[in-house]
Formats: sequence, C-alpha cells, structure tokens
Amino acid sequence: MSRTTELGTAPVNKLLFKYAMPAIIAMTATSLYNIVDSIYIGHGCGALALGALTVAKPFMDICAAFGSLVGVGASSLLAIYLGEKDYERANRVLGNVIVMNIILSAIVMAVGLIWLDPILMAFGASEDTLGFAHDYMEIILYGNILTHLYFGLNAMLRSAGHPRFSMTATIVAVLVNIILDPLFIFGLEMGVRGAALATVISQGVAVIWQFTRFMDKNELVRFHRGIWRLNRHITGRALAIGMSPFLYNIAHCFVVIIINNQLKNFGGDMAIASYGVINRLTFVFAMMVMGLNQGMQPIAGYNFGAKQYDRMLKSFTLTCIYATGVMGIVFLLGELCPSVVTKMFTHDPVLVAQTIKPMRIICSTMLIIGFQMVTGNLFTSIGKAGKAIFLSLTRQVLYLIPLALLLPMAFVDPLNGVWWSIPISDTLSAITAVIILLSARKKLHGMQ
Repeated sequence: MSRTTELGTAPVNKLLFKYAMPAIIAMTATSLYNIVDSIYIGHGCGALALGALTVAKPFMDICAAFGSLVGVGASSLLAIYLGEKDYERANRVLGNVIVMNIILSAIVMAVGLIWLDPILMAFGASEDTLGFAHDYMEIILYGNILTHLYFGLNAMLRSAGHPRFSMTATIVAVLVNIILDPLFIFGLEMGVRGAALATVISQGVAVIWQFTRFMDKNELVRFHRGIWRLNRHITGRALAIGMSPFLYNIAHCFVVIIINNQLKNFGGDMAIASYGVINRLTFVFAMMVMGLNQGMQPIAGYNFGAKQYDRMLKSFTLTCIYATGVMGIVFLLGELCPSVVTKMFTHDPVLVAQTIKPMRIICSTMLIIGFQMVTGNLFTSIGKAGKAIFLSLTRQVLYLIPLALLLPMAFVDPLNGVWWSIPISDTLSAITAVIILLSARKKLHGMQ
C-alpha cells in the first residue's frame, strides 16, 4: 500500500524520476532492440527484407493497438481506483485485463492469419517484398496472445507501484530477443521468420516473469478468486479510456499504409526502405517520451482521483519539459548527421543517398512533438476520454492523411510532397493541443 499512497504524498519531481526512469530504460531498450533487429535483417536478409519489415510494421501496430485498448485504459483506471482507495475494484481491473486481452488477441490472430497476404498488399507490399513480410507476420500473429498479455501486464505493474519490475520484464524480453535473433537468423538460417520467432519467445519469457509478481500474496493488487469475471462497468470504462491510444495507433497504421503506398507510387521500394530507416531513428526517441508518459500516468491519475490537482499539473509540466529535451536530440541527429544514421542500417549507397533529404525534412519539427504526445497522455491518464481521443486523431486523421494525399499534387516532384506532409501535420497538431489544453485549464485546476 505504501507504494501506491506515495503517489499522493512524495515530491512530484522525485516520483516522476522514480516512475519514468524505469519506463524510459525499458522503452529505450525496446527501441534499441528494434534497431538491432533491423540491422540483423538488413545485413542478413537484404534491403528488400528491410523494406518488407517497414510494410509489416503497421500490421504489427494494429495488433498492438488492441493491446493498448485494454492495457492502457485499464492501467489508468487502476491508478484512479487506487487514488480513490477502492482496492476491490482495483483488483478486479487486473483480472479483467487478462480475460479481455486473451479474447481480443485471439480474434486479431484469427482475422490476421485468414487475410494475411491481402492485408500486406494493401499496406504497401510489392511482389518483391510480400514473401518476407508474410513470413515475418505469420509468426508474429501466432504469438499475438503473448504480445497482448506482455504489454497489458507491464502497464498494470507501473500503476500498481512496480515501475522497476515492469522495466525488468522489458529488459528480460529484450535480452532474450537479442540473444535469439542472430542464432535464428544466421545460425539456423531462418531469415525473417527467425527474427519473428525470437520476438514471440522473448515476450513469452517476460509474461512468465510478470505473473510471478501478481501471484505474490503480499501484493495489494494480485491474482485471486473473484477477479476474473468480466465486469461491465470496469470493462466499459477501461475500453473508453483506452480508446484514445487505440484510435491513435489505428490511425497511425492507416497513415503508414497511405504513406507506404504513396512512396511506392512515387519512389518505389527504396523510398519505403528510407521511410523505415527514418522511423527507426524517431522511434527510439519517441519511445523515450512514451516512457516519460508512462511514468507520468500513475502520478497524474492517482492525484486526479485524490483531487490533488496541483500535483497532477506539476507532473504534466515536468514531463513536457523533459519530452522536449528528448526530441531535441533526434532533431539534431536528423539535421546534422543523417548519412551516419542511415549507414547504421545499410551499406547500400543508393538507400543512403535517398534517405538524407527526407530525414532532414521529417526531423525539422521534432522539437514540438514531445509536447503534443504528453498533452494527449494527460487526458488519457485522468480518464478524460473525449479530449484524449480527439487529440489522438488530430495529427493522423485530421491533418496527415489529407496532406499525404494532396500535397504530392502541389510539388514538381510528388515524392517531396509525401515527405513534407509529415512535419506540416506535426505543427498543426501541436497548435491544436495548445488550444485544447487552454480550453480545459479551469477543469484541470479543479475549478469546475
């Protein structure tokens, strides 16, 4: 209980450090693994396999979106219940997370396996990359239940007062993955299927690790009888809160699909591979911001439930400052040394040359992205589903999709229009976040 009550009493800056640092370490480890995985695939299977991984990523993100629908929403709800000292409902949230994740992941797996090739073709796969993408995603889909449980339980661990244990679970998964990747890809000559199998096995090991904490009888939030039956109030509220990250991820997937297809039309497979390299650079630092968000989430949710609004707002302000600093690093890397970054993934001179310009274009607005991400997470953390959903959709649906479709017609080289659609939408979404935040300032201060 002391681990949860400290969220309402300990200094906010120390709490944010305590909760965010493990999450940042875990998210950074995950993003670095993704880079290592891409390096193994790029050098072991070729540039086309790297392009296939870019095509498969939105499909993986859709699978993860259903996990976030349950995990993020339930973890926010858990923090709010703990702040209200409603421990019975807090425990029932844990049981409901397990059941909902199993049901949703089984549905996603079945649908994905039935229509795998048509989905990948719609996502931008060509005849040259389809085989690689199919082999990779087939294994990922078979392990989808483990993926959902892994992400869902990690979110619950953070809200239950165990950020370090959550971090350890992620690091365990990353280390197992890094060990198995070269063994399966090079040693057993399994190619991209080996990379996917390593991912699934590593997540299974992490799930076992997570279960050990929730089986501890000394824990305030733990597995026991009576928590497994789905509760309409808990599931409904958790899904409503989780709808924001879910829609964000779904919208992001459709954006990537549209951009992949636009890149294929105007630049071919190499343009898609360039986009994959840039995504992996920005992904590392975006994951750090997500780690900050994960650290802020239980603090903001608990103090909102406890009606300590000043503490909630202080956690938000500090997180915004740190997030801007993190995204400033990727801004400098993308603008000053794009060729060095690209050569980490491939030695193909054509791909290196084609990636420099778009990397500088996309990284030009990185300094404002952190604020937009943290603002959306604030409303998710305190259960304000409507505002969170709106903010999650502005960049992807309201701005980026129309711009990606229309801007190529305004450029002599249509490919440049695709690249510029990304930073322009980032700017517009940040402005929208400022407007929404200002409109809600009285409620956030507890004045209404």
